[in-house]
Amino acid sequence: MKFNKLEILKDSKNVIKKCQKAKIDKSNIGVIIRDIQQKKGRFQEITFHFIPRTENILAHILAKEALKRGVSQYLLGSLP
Repeated sequence: MKFNKLEILKDSKNVIKKCQKAKIDKSNIGVIIRDIQQKKGRFQEITFHFIPRTENILAHILAKEALKRGVSQYLLGSLP
């Protein structure tokens, strides 16, 4: 899939701040942060938004269902 814009919604302000910075992160999730930072150049526009955990319930349910089924993409472009 060739996307020009990427919008990431996350329920952790700390992770969002680390992804937006260019410096190397040495925390437990540093490897994931570096991976996100390296992939930023593939998009014309990338934005990070904080979303409260209470509003993130649907995404959590979809992710759990995808893990149960062992698929990497679940309901792409649609909702249950």
